[in-house]
Amino acid sequence: MVEPHNRIKIWDLPLRLFHWLLVIAVALAFLSSEEDSALNDWHILSGWVAGTLIVFRLIWGFVGGEHSRFSDFVRPSRIAEHISGLLGGRREVSLGHNPLGAIAVIVLLGLTGVTVWAGAFGGEGAEELHETVAWTLLAMVALHVVAVVVMSLLERENLVRAMITGTKPAVRHAGANDARPPSAIGWLIGLLALAGTIYAITQYDPQAFTPRSPEAFENRTEAGGSSYRAEEE
Repeated sequence: MVEPHNRIKIWDLPLRLFHWLLVIAVALAFLSSEEDSALNDWHILSGWVAGTLIVFRLIWGFVGGEHSRFSDFVRPSRIAEHISGLLGGRREVSLGHNPLGAIAVIVLLGLTGVTVWAGAFGGEGAEELHETVAWTLLAMVALHVVAVVVMSLLERENLVRAMITGTKPAVRHAGANDARPPSAIGWLIGLLALAGTIYAITQYDPQAFTPRSPEAFENRTEAGGSSYRAEEE
């Protein structure tokens, strides 16, 4: 067993928190999507949390730690070579996201963002889009989970553990150094982005982070979307 001091730091804390909080938010959104679900009052709240996390991740992709930045892993020119290597039985051990993992990140961020947008801002006309994209997102999440399991076996690394601890075994990455952490400015920008997003959402929907039925959200008044009719009306 590799001891903790023989592990390389890869994922910064904000990225890991984003990842697992988004997992919870998306799971809760699906479990609460049906009207007869006992969790139905949490559907809107979980959607807003997911939206907040997406905005944060987009900003963190430019100011976060080394392997959190899009410039570190979004490299389309490497995709063909990576796939060719996998088909040829050559295992490419990656510190951060591998090229296929990068595609998964972008697709999942995009699908989650569109799902939230359609549900929160699209109105009745976007209900079908909201549902279609949501089911596509669920399919991609399932594919992503399978891919993580497969790549963990191929690369002989526990990728789930890596996203929990933020580290990978040094023995598998000879000569690699700890990832550069976020700068103080990066932390400040990330926190401001998070606070600004929450503020903007609550201006649009003051009860965004309060459990209530989707009907209560849909029946809010049209005066800027900032006030609600009492449910008794």
